[in-house]
Amino acid sequence: MHFFFVPTSSSSSPSQANTSSFSLLFLAPSQIPENLCKLPAKIHIGTHGISGQSFLTHPPYSSKNTSLCAVVDRSSSGVSSSQQKEFANGEGEGDESNTEGVLVVRRPLLENSDKESSDEEGKKYPARIDAGLSNIAKKMPMFEPERSESSSSSSAAAAARAQEKPLAVNLDLSLYRAKVLARNFRYRDAEKILEKCIAYWPEDGRPYVALGKILSKQSKLAEARIVYEKGCQSTQGENAYIWQCWAVLEKKLGNVRRARELFDAATVADKKHVAAWHGWANLEIKQGNISKARNLLAKGLKFCGRNEYIYQTLALLEAKAGRYEQARYLFKQATICNSKSCASWLAWAQLEIQQERYPAARKLFERAVQASPKNRFAWHVWGVFEAGVGNVERGRKLLKIGHALNPRDPVLLQSLGLLEYKHSSANLARALLRRASELDPRHQPVWIAWGWMEWKEGNTTTARELYQRALSIDANTESASRCLQAWGVLEQRAGNLSAARRLFRSSLNINSQSYVTWMTWAQLEEDQGDSERAEEIRNLYFQQRTEVVDDASWVTGFLDIIDPALDTVKRLLNFGQNNDNTRLTTTLRNMGGTKDSQSNQQTESSVGREDTETGSGFNLDAFLREKLSLDPSKLDVNLDSKRLERFTRGRE
Repeated sequence: MHFFFVPTSSSSSPSQANTSSFSLLFLAPSQIPENLCKLPAKIHIGTHGISGQSFLTHPPYSSKNTSLCAVVDRSSSGVSSSQQKEFANGEGEGDESNTEGVLVVRRPLLENSDKESSDEEGKKYPARIDAGLSNIAKKMPMFEPERSESSSSSSAAAAARAQEKPLAVNLDLSLYRAKVLARNFRYRDAEKILEKCIAYWPEDGRPYVALGKILSKQSKLAEARIVYEKGCQSTQGENAYIWQCWAVLEKKLGNVRRARELFDAATVADKKHVAAWHGWANLEIKQGNISKARNLLAKGLKFCGRNEYIYQTLALLEAKAGRYEQARYLFKQATICNSKSCASWLAWAQLEIQQERYPAARKLFERAVQASPKNRFAWHVWGVFEAGVGNVERGRKLLKIGHALNPRDPVLLQSLGLLEYKHSSANLARALLRRASELDPRHQPVWIAWGWMEWKEGNTTTARELYQRALSIDANTESASRCLQAWGVLEQRAGNLSAARRLFRSSLNINSQSYVTWMTWAQLEEDQGDSERAEEIRNLYFQQRTEVVDDASWVTGFLDIIDPALDTVKRLLNFGQNNDNTRLTTTLRNMGGTKDSQSNQQTESSVGREDTETGSGFNLDAFLREKLSLDPSKLDVNLDSKRLERFTRGRE
């Protein structure tokens, strides 16, 4: 089948022929004159308002009112102008096989045909109407939409299209790689990977969360805030994880009102996001709004279902209020929800320690390490407990086991160093504390403990330097508050009373709820004979302290609907006050909470008191050999600094 365009107008004049419209005729091969098949020419079709296109590559854009102009592209053919004239008049001869698949069109008569042969060589469209339509078509951006964009946006879009977006699986791989790099303290490399992830997948919230946490670990809080804000904008406020991380950051900075707003936004974005309910409840607990915290935890249970962290938080509230049976019930519910929740097992164990039910506490510690043998918190708290109740050798062994399983953890070495100082020698303790500070130079409690030990040894100048080193890390944390209090005691004993008062005041500016600091300052004034000033300081403490009002009737009928507690053990479960600077008991008080999850069975606590004997039936040495492949006789700490390099590489 062959196609022909023929003019529909009956006029034969040149001017009329140029403006006539064309109709498409379908002819069978047998109906085509031989002289029409000779000329191999490329045909262009021009329409009013549409750029000219090859008929063979683009369908004709026509309507009822659109006239078509078919033009022979003579520049692409190898036929002379005279032959083209003959072809136009129907006098040409040719071989049909040479034009198979070529669209042949009868063009209209040309104006000034006598001069055509001389001027035709430099003209692509001889007819005036064709030339006009061609100029119009060149200006139309029909098939080049980039031309209609601004220059800046066009170049940016072209650059974006030039870089092909990777497959989605690369996002998961990149996030995992960034996590591994951050774990090895290669923060800069991890940041570069996460920034690329944000560039490729701006709608995914995970890179923003990971990058914000890495920046927070480096104390780059302002940059972390910018990342979270950008993440909320990119995800259109629908990612609860970013809202929740941002709220935790503002809470850390002390912006309580802003933190409340962000926690609220997180629960609006996803009412089933349990961490938002739990974090908001912890914020209210710290502010003393216990009723508000309970309501938030209840909503968390309502929308998210049973959760061990919410049960654990409520159990801690009950323990703090003195309702121990209710607390045990809630701890039991927490371990039923997740038998590997280390925070629940350890908090429950410390509740039993407070009640001096040592066998029950010891069984809970055993359950914890059986469920998660490599958990550093379980070994640490258990070791400190055993040392505190008089089992020094067993406590030392448990701390060494924890260090063997977690050689990069400075807390275990810190507690072991203090244990050795109390029951062995100062030189060994000093070596252990130095190793702990090398493992993590930004861990403030290590420097504080080391400074306290040097003060006890009479090295006042060294102690001041170590305290100063601790404060240079971060002067606004609770650890900094304890450091200032310990430094104040040092200056008090050295006779620098004005310096001691300034240090106590600075400590209270960070943590105004510290009973130890208030009473130490009052005692200083009492020793100086200023009883009125001492009484005034005591009254100030009772006036400004946060009053916690907790209604016991809340427990009735509510124990079945409660939910997440993550790091509240450390803040809520304070087993007594200690105005001495002995760090073993301080560590015991502060290590109740943990973010790791472990342990695998729930247990009933045994009733009754017992001495510090360890006859519980748990074979620790066999457990180490079978489960951990450790030799109990080879647990000594290696103090060789060369071996430390592979643990500290990339930390700086």
